[in-house]
Amino acid sequence: MAERTGSADGTPKAPAAAGLVLLTLASGQFLMALDSSVMNVSIATVAEDVGTTVTGIQGAITAYTLVMAMFMIPGGKVGVLIGRRRAFMIGCVIYGCGSLTTALAPNLTVLLIGWAFLEGIGASLILPAIVGLVAGNFPAERRPAAYGLVAAASAVAVAVGPLIGGIATTYFSWRWVFAGEVLIVLGILVLARRVADAPTGEHPRIDLVGAALSALGLGVFVFGVLRSGEWGWFRPKPDAPAWFGISPVVWLMLAGLFLIWLFLRWEARLVKRGGEPLVAPSLLENRRLTGGLTMFFFQYLVQMGMFFVVPLYLSVALGLSALATGARLLPLSLALLAAAVLIPKLFPEVSPRRVVRLGILALLAGAVVLMVALDADAGAEVVTVPLLLVGLGVGALASQLGAVTVSAVPDRQTAEVGGLQNAVTNLGASIGTALAGSIMIASLTTSFLASVQDNPAIPAEVKSQATVSLESGVPFLSDAQLSSALDEAGTPPEVTQAALDANADARLAGLRAALAVLAFASVLALFFTGRIPGSQPHQAA
Repeated sequence: MAERTGSADGTPKAPAAAGLVLLTLASGQFLMALDSSVMNVSIATVAEDVGTTVTGIQGAITAYTLVMAMFMIPGGKVGVLIGRRRAFMIGCVIYGCGSLTTALAPNLTVLLIGWAFLEGIGASLILPAIVGLVAGNFPAERRPAAYGLVAAASAVAVAVGPLIGGIATTYFSWRWVFAGEVLIVLGILVLARRVADAPTGEHPRIDLVGAALSALGLGVFVFGVLRSGEWGWFRPKPDAPAWFGISPVVWLMLAGLFLIWLFLRWEARLVKRGGEPLVAPSLLENRRLTGGLTMFFFQYLVQMGMFFVVPLYLSVALGLSALATGARLLPLSLALLAAAVLIPKLFPEVSPRRVVRLGILALLAGAVVLMVALDADAGAEVVTVPLLLVGLGVGALASQLGAVTVSAVPDRQTAEVGGLQNAVTNLGASIGTALAGSIMIASLTTSFLASVQDNPAIPAEVKSQATVSLESGVPFLSDAQLSSALDEAGTPPEVTQAALDANADARLAGLRAALAVLAFASVLALFFTGRIPGSQPHQAA
């Protein structure tokens, strides 16, 4: 008998129709994640093309993340108000307009409007709607596999983004990436007609005060995290601003947390007065839901930290091209897809808690194996096994967490869960990238300066100058970049060689330190797995 898949209105869908629905939603998820990674290998080219600096382009990437984080929770509520499919399609239109604007951008201002603002707003409508649409188009027993594939599409986009960006920039233009996104959006809009929308039976009002508090709270907190690399986490870096002798990052994070607390208090007051909250406070008392959200946070923290560290090792430490770097990341994508698809298919009744724990252990093993394998003589091949382990871990988590969070609430609240889920993953991704980067630079700086001070071949005045000029952090440079800079400065050959040796050792120390932090985060995540259900969940009534 042919397998049937239920739709939102109870009408069975044929497998082919269900496959088109899944392709549509997974394509949307893939597109949203692609922008976070596709241009990282082409920042210098984009900066030159639009007449700005590398810092300007990095600011655009940061702003995209920031806009998504700010509007993700209100975006989920909009899906309840106007319908999830309509929110998904409107978000796609806005996102497509942003991609077209970016592709045609003549300067940084237009780039920011298209890339950061329009695409960020579009993503904040699309991502929460996807969570609700999966729940509305697939019965409970099919949701783990559906959520697994949708989540896998996001991680695959991050993994292959550098490869796509490298090919486009090397052989065509970075603008073709965004032009291609417009075509993908058009295809998604055509296919979205097959997606059923689950009627909520409600006509809620948007809690404008709650929307403002949640957007400001998340935005201020994430902005603080994203500025940590330039300003320092606690002690302000030289030439960085300081408020009462402490880095602004601390104050911004505290302000963000305070605004989020005010948001929660406002929501509780609104419920007592019989109003319609943006997020029902009872959701945060749901043990299964908060367990799933916590795991999402740790998954994205470790996952994005690894996506930050490994490409740096391949492209800078080993000097691989963008294409070669992207190719080396493919084992992760393949393992991730295999785990996300096969676990629900082969083990439909497996304990989600067991799968999540095994997934986190795989993430831990990947970080530890890579940390041990890195040495001065290591080549690109050392990342293969760790990436396979990380891919299996992320795939295992992806196969369970979406179904765990959505099944913890009634269908009518899936859009709210979608907003919370994507806000949490944005927080995890931002903190993971910032934490891995700051720890790496701090360890790199300490190791480099210690090597310089201990090397008798380096004159005392050079040691003194290095300590002062590099106090704010040693940049993560390849041997070719450092050698070129030293040659331009007229550095003697023996000093140049000593600096190159110190830089090579310091790079490895920085990478190991970042991996150690990610391994620590994986262990910490294990303490929260008790909230994941021990049996396959069913939708809450």
